[in-house]
Amino acid sequence: MLVLGIETSCDETGVAFYHGSRGLLGHALYSQVRLHAPYGGVVPELASRDHVRRVLPLARGLLDEGGCTLKDVSAVAYTEGPGLAGALLVGAAVAHGLGYALGIPALGVHHMEAHLLSPLLSEPAPRFPFIALLVSGGHTQLVRVGGVGRYELLGETVDDAAGEAFDKTAKLLGLGYPGGPALARLAEQGHAGKFRLPRPMIASGDLNFSFSGLKTAALTAIRERALDRSARADLAAEIEAAIVEVLAAKALAALEETGLNQLVVAGGVGANQSLRSRLARAAPERGYAVFYPKLEFCTDNGAMIALAGALRLERDSGLGARDSWKTGFTVRPRWDLETLAPQSV
Repeated sequence: MLVLGIETSCDETGVAFYHGSRGLLGHALYSQVRLHAPYGGVVPELASRDHVRRVLPLARGLLDEGGCTLKDVSAVAYTEGPGLAGALLVGAAVAHGLGYALGIPALGVHHMEAHLLSPLLSEPAPRFPFIALLVSGGHTQLVRVGGVGRYELLGETVDDAAGEAFDKTAKLLGLGYPGGPALARLAEQGHAGKFRLPRPMIASGDLNFSFSGLKTAALTAIRERALDRSARADLAAEIEAAIVEVLAAKALAALEETGLNQLVVAGGVGANQSLRSRLARAAPERGYAVFYPKLEFCTDNGAMIALAGALRLERDSGLGARDSWKTGFTVRPRWDLETLAPQSV
């Protein structure tokens, strides 16, 4: 089975081809960072229009590189949600158009399920069950993963996601878009501890998160005094340290509470080197193993969509038919991960 994966949930157009026995055959990604940078954030209408321009040329390019044609494709997997409605509709329309033309299934994939399964593209790969820390601009969740579609939400943010906190505080510091990576680069030049920011809910006794108060504390620190370049770097380092400490503490607590010994860190913030370093120090001391996607698969990408689609279609033949072009399609800008049906056995 050769599955074409299409990702268009936000501001990155991703396509990939995944083969059931040969693995990932190729992937391509187009980032819209330059398009949205002048606005300081993603403009949904511009994102949707750019996806229209990019999806098919990227797919054609991959087919040419692999010496394949569309007739070799067995199914199309696309991001059904969550995400920006207009952007999601582009990917869904292309997928169902191809499904209709080729007479093959078009399967909608949950964006966050694809993220938490993305470490399976790498070696070594985690084995079920494991704990997943899903951490991005829109999500911060701890999930017990028993298998494909077998998810138990253990904790989540009660307000801002960690990636959102990075982006918002970066904007307060006058950094460019995207804010998270810019703040991390500035933090490398500073020293945490020269400012003292709260570690929200780190001792709450549960596995939930909160980052809105951290943003407010950073704003207060900025308003209290004029910050030169050195002070801005120190504040960036403290912001990063606060977020990382909370994420690491909660993830390790989830492992301890469940008795599992494998942690998957997925989503855009999973690329943060400070978070990786902290977990690399703390996890082995407690007998835990930590798994990440490759850096190129931490942010939104088509490879994770193709993988998730292939895993679903491998056994759930009925699911592929039900969600195909034969019955029409929809998108889900909001979509609870726990509502997904388990993969058939």
